Amino acid sequence: MTSEPPESPRPATYADAGVDIEAGERAVELFKNRVRATDRPEVVGGIGGFAGLFSLGRSKFNQPMLVSATDGVGTKLMIAQQMGVHDTIGIDLVAMSANDVVVQGAEPLFFLDYIVTGKVVPETIEQIVSGVAEGCLQAGCALLGGEIAEHPGHMREGDYDLAGFCVGAVDERKVLTGASMVPGDVLIGFNSSGLHSNGYSLVRKVIEQSLFDLNDHPAELGRSLGEELLTPTIIYWKAVAALQAEGLSARGFAHITGGGLAHNLGRIVPPGFQAVVERSAWTIPPIFRLIGSEGVSVPEMFKTFNMGIGMVGVFDPTEASRALEVVTGAGYQAQQIGVVRARPDGAPDVILP
Repeated sequence: MTSEPPESPRPATYADAGVDIEAGERAVELFKNRVRATDRPEVVGGIGGFAGLFSLGRSKFNQPMLVSATDGVGTKLMIAQQMGVHDTIGIDLVAMSANDVVVQGAEPLFFLDYIVTGKVVPETIEQIVSGVAEGCLQAGCALLGGEIAEHPGHMREGDYDLAGFCVGAVDERKVLTGASMVPGDVLIGFNSSGLHSNGYSLVRKVIEQSLFDLNDHPAELGRSLGEELLTPTIIYWKAVAALQAEGLSARGFAHITGGGLAHNLGRIVPPGFQAVVERSAWTIPPIFRLIGSEGVSVPEMFKTFNMGIGMVGVFDPTEASRALEVVTGAGYQAQQIGVVRARPDGAPDVILP
């Protein structure tokens, strides 16, 4: 005598597990035109394939060297989520990688993003990707592809994280490393738009320990604290492209991110030389003074933040004035902030008097 098999429970589905494939497809429909607007002539095909295709054979480089960089935007994401503002954080995502490519003298070619969220909300994803597409337009690169991943159980609904990478190219003989700098060269500082995307763990701690709220309007900022903290990172490609078009070649560039001016500028200073930065050469933006007023020391801020300088270029002194004209003509704010000199024995490679 045989017994009947037990009744099977209702078959489980991916949707039961919290993953909505249709929501992801709706999100793609919302942002696909923004993605297409970033296309370059080298892009082959469109979105929807398993991988993006990009033809170097259609590019202008004689001996192309590929330059790649990857990054995220750190805990600035938490400010965007608290404020419910999702259409600028994608600019930051592109900027963090594209600027690392640009300082090698390379032209950004394409960018890919990765978005992971607890629950796909098509309208939120569309806002994020619209920001990524805007960043790509500012960097002159194609948004070649990306991935949207839904991680229920791992992340809460409304939470998301971003990562991305940029690939650029430069003729091999034109790669910028800083190795050619000599004493007497001039440092030109390109202004930042504020914090960019570094130091937000410290900033959030300051906010938690102070009486500030993201919706507060400190008089020195002229807008809400949240709006200030979400100001997008400047992408410097158009400044570098303008310099290249004028035949002005920097000895090297440094992207000023976490670690501040001394750390990042020191990465391109050759042995035996020293970059001397004059702090009074530029105006430190109000957001940094506000952070300092809450007990963060000036040395700590210079170790953590860009302090108003998002990129530094090193130029032959005979070309520095013209370089400044070209950069400001391209819509950027910049000024001479120091010089290169021989380094005394035992001295640091960057001096911030």
